[in-house]
Parts: sequence; structure tokens; C-alpha cells
Amino acid sequence: MDELLEQFLIEGRELVLQGQADLIILLGDPGNAGAIDSAFRAIHTLKGSVGIFDMAPAERVLHAAETLLESARKAPAGISPGDVPRLVASLDQVDRWIDAMEASGSLGSGADAIAARLLDQQAETSPRAEALDPDPCSPDWAITLADREAAALANATGALVAFRYAPDSDAFFRGDDPLALIATVPGLIALAVLPAHGAWPDLATIDPFSCGMVIEGVAAAPLAALQPIFRLVPDQVAFHALEARGAPVREHSAPSSGATFLRVDAARLDALADGVGELAVAANAFSDIAHRAERIDPALALVIRAAQGDLDRAVGVVHRAVSAVRLVPLGPALARLPRLVREIAVNLGKQVAFTLSGDQIEVDKQIADGLFEPLLHLVRNALDHGIEAPETRAASGKSSEGALSLRISREGDDVLVTLADDGAGIDPTRIKALAVTRGLIDAEAAAQLADGAALRLIFAPGFSTAAQISDVSGRGVGMDAVQSAVDRLRGRIDIESQVGLGTSFRLRLPANALTTRLLVIDVGRDRYAVPFDQIAETARVEAERLVPLGTGIACVLRDRTVPVLSLAELLGGEESGLDPARLLVTRASGEPVALRVDHFSHRIDAMVRAPTGLLAGVPSIAGTALLGDGGILLVLNLPELVA
Repeated sequence: MDELLEQFLIEGRELVLQGQADLIILLGDPGNAGAIDSAFRAIHTLKGSVGIFDMAPAERVLHAAETLLESARKAPAGISPGDVPRLVASLDQVDRWIDAMEASGSLGSGADAIAARLLDQQAETSPRAEALDPDPCSPDWAITLADREAAALANATGALVAFRYAPDSDAFFRGDDPLALIATVPGLIALAVLPAHGAWPDLATIDPFSCGMVIEGVAAAPLAALQPIFRLVPDQVAFHALEARGAPVREHSAPSSGATFLRVDAARLDALADGVGELAVAANAFSDIAHRAERIDPALALVIRAAQGDLDRAVGVVHRAVSAVRLVPLGPALARLPRLVREIAVNLGKQVAFTLSGDQIEVDKQIADGLFEPLLHLVRNALDHGIEAPETRAASGKSSEGALSLRISREGDDVLVTLADDGAGIDPTRIKALAVTRGLIDAEAAAQLADGAALRLIFAPGFSTAAQISDVSGRGVGMDAVQSAVDRLRGRIDIESQVGLGTSFRLRLPANALTTRLLVIDVGRDRYAVPFDQIAETARVEAERLVPLGTGIACVLRDRTVPVLSLAELLGGEESGLDPARLLVTRASGEPVALRVDHFSHRIDAMVRAPTGLLAGVPSIAGTALLGDGGILLVLNLPELVA
């Protein structure tokens, strides 16, 4: 892909995301000046970006949106509420065009017709907006400048632009040279260097390291020629167009600077993460070396353990630093969801209000990249099966407009993602009946299922409640893909639902995906590892506490009867029968299940590599981890193993 296009795809989507976030604010608060200014800057910058490529229809649409927002900036009451949906539709279409540019390098044959339709819609401005169209008042500084430089401007002709450059007090420390910058302004016909605080300080009290000046001037040049000169200090400069006689006409605010970012190829970050994983493996090796050294020279073993402690601390510092570099906000990854919700809702003939909160939370880029797919399936499910049609909702006493919310929050080292709707809810009795009909479980097993376990049947491969196939659902895929995607991200998903009131899906995901804390266990003569986030607890119980229950074995843990399975038998081996029994408690379909193992060994932090080759087809294997002695550990996926 062309490097310039690749850069545009990244920045274009960021600008669309910013504009959409501002428009969401304006839907509830049309007079929010900050949101209007921010949306204007995003669309203005985006218009300049699309102009570089063969995207003329997009440029026309964005120009019309920019003009509408420019009028709103000068209006005391802000933007007309009726104009906001038109702007949302325009940005949604530009977002689709950006996707088209990535896929094929062009907007498609229908782009001109789509742009014409959007321009017609934007032209339908409200009477209030038309009444606010006259030229805005000029800023005081431009009026004062025009009066002060009247003699210099008397004979000037052509395009004139007044500018006011106010460097901040730390400009010199950053290496800025305001006067050298002004010297590069083309067509300079008037210039004044003024004190920033009303009067110049006395020489005895002046601070030579603090910049305290304001520079005002007029240039006989177009605005487009001046803006690039001040591109590094856009938040410190304002422009204003002047008529030939110096009469102020219109103000042009420079776009805000925002934060400064260094774009790094994702492959380099992945390589850096691999290096940290190798460091962790090397640090783990010291434990085994120290254990061997104790048999020969206990004093040497102490020295080795001390060195291991120093190395562990250093690896921890590097691990935290690399983890911080890999953190990205979830917003860009979820930027397409609001548009997709609107499109799917229209396709289904439903009215849905979608809210998104917490998308500024940062997670490891692997989590951010992998989250969109399961969320899209959950959104489709909520819109198709959850939220009812407007007439159905009205008949049940609900608002005709459904509510769908996506909330993201942090809880310790985990990220909680909750998608909730106020729809029809999920009936566990119906789910069990459908599962029996489709042959997923038998009637006897269904009768014994608790409601919570019954709800989780929707994640079974091939399960669907749709009566017929549509563009949205009904093909028997979707929710099982959600479970698979969440498993790949080392997370878990829970469901809460009330018939007639709605459904909530809650995803718990690790915020950091760089290394995984593992518990090493012995099963027979083999050794495996289990991720800590799949372990509810560990326990040691006497053999007599394991009692037959039905066709299996169970024990009572924390006043609750828990089924006990042999991990050795699940893995194709033989149970050793050690007493007392070591139990590792995990969860299957939301319920606790105990696995009997031979020994709990030790904890390690390691990079879990996805299974490849022959291992890729082995069920219940989450990946592999490298030990310090060069050995390979198989990492088990307990929920899949006991499902």
C-alpha cells in the first residue's frame, strides 16, 4: 500500500472518530461551542486530507459540512438540531469512502450521486440558520490592527490577511524563534511587536528566558500561504481576512495542535514484545539454576538468587515500559460501531439510540485489535433478537426507540466491556427447548440446567434463535464466534437477562496481553501450565471428601457442591489417586468445576504463543510457553477442556 495512503487511512479515521464524538455531544447540546469548534476543525482537516487523493465527492461533502459548522460557530445559539443528523450522515459516508479507498483505491462509481444527495440534504437548512448567515462581527484585535496600520494598508490591493501570533512564555525553552518565524511570512506589509501583558517590563526586572511578546501583522498573501508557516504553533496564532482598504471581513481560527505522536510500525512493537518475553524466560531460568546450585554450593545458590532478584526487577521495569508503549485507546478500534448500529437498525426497520462510554480507556493493542469482531456480533444479536420493532415496543408500554449502550471500564488489571439493551430479553426455557430441538443437548440434560447455564447455550456452535436467514443473522454463526474470539483474548463473557426488560453481555478481558501469569501443574508424568485468570481457586481436600454423585464425583467447597473431574483422564492419561487430592477450580458455563491434579508446581510470567502446526488442531490447547531450561510447556484452555 502507498505510504501516503496508509498515513491518510490512519489519520482520516481518527478525524472521523473525533467528528462523530463531537456530533454526539451536539445532539444533546446544540449550543456547545467547544464541540462545534472541535467538529469544525476535524472536518476542516479531513477535507484537506481527502483533497490529496482522487476523492472529489468526499471533498464536496466535507466542504458543505464545514460551511454549515462555520455558520454555527458564529451563531449565539449554536447549531440547529436538525442539522446534526445531516452532518452525522455525511461523516458516516466519508467513513465508508475511507474504507473503499483502503479496499480498492477508489470511491466507487456511485460516489457522485451519493455526494449530490447528501449536498441536497445539507442545503435544507432551518430558517434559524439562514437568519444567522450575515457576516460575523470582527474580533477586537483585528479592528485595532486595521486602524493602527491604516496608512500602510491604504494603497494595498488584493488578498490581505491579518495575523496575531502570541507565543507562550516557554517558547524559548523549546527552541522557538518567533521573530525568525515572522521573517518567513510572504508579502509582509505591516508588523508590530507588542507586550503580552499591556506594557513592557523594566529592564531591571525583565526575564530574558521568558517570552512576553505578541506579534501582529498584515500580509498581502492568501490564508493558504500563511497557515503552513505556523503549522507547529497553530494554537498560538489567529488569522483574519481583510478587505483591500483594511476593513475586517472574516475570522479564520487556526486548528488546534493536539498532542504530538510518534507513529511506529506495529511489527516493531511486536518484536519488542517478543524480546520482553524472551527476557522473562531468561529470568525464569535462574530459579532452576539456583535450585541445582544448592546441592553443590549453597553460598553460590544465594548469589544466584540475589542476581535473579535484580534481573526480575529489571525485567519488570522493561515489561511495564513496553506494556505502556503498546497501550492504545479503544476509541479508534470501535469507531465504526455507531455507524454500523445506525445502518443495521435502518435495515431492520427499528429505532435505536446507541451510547458509547469509556472508549478513551487504553488497552494492549492486541486486545484493541481483537475486540471489534465479538462486539460486532453482539451488536447484531442485540439489534436483531433483542430490541423489538417500534410497534411491538409501543404495545408493551415501552418507548418506540430502543436503547443500546456500550460501557467500558477498568477493574484492576482487567477491562470490563458491557453491552446492554432494553429489549425483549432471553427466555431460558425457550433456549433449552431450541437446544433440544437442534440436537445440542438431550431433554434430560436440559431439564437439569439452571437458567444461567441455559443462557450460555446461545454460544454453542450452530445455535440460532432466528426463524429465517437474513442479512443480519440466522446462519447459525455469530455467538459461537463471540466465544471463540473472547477465548483468543484470554477473556470470559457472562450474560444477564430478564424477559421483557433486556439483556446485558459482560466481557472481562486482560488490559495487558504482553505476558501471561501461569501456574505450572503436574498431571501424571507430564507438566502443563494454566493461565491464572482461568483459575477461581486451588484447594487440597482429603480423599474421603470426594463422594460419588450420579455417574461422577463431587465434593463440597465453600458450602457448595462442585463436580470433580480428573484432569489426567481428560487429557487421555490415568488418575494417580494421590491423597490428599489437589483441586484446581475453574468455571464451565458460568458454574464452578474442580479438576484433580497431582501437584501445583510454581508460578511464571511467560509469553504464550498461539498454537501452530499440529498443535493448532488439538482442542483445549491455548498455546505454548518457553521455560528457562529450553523446555516447552503446553498451556491449557480450561473452559474449553471441561465444556
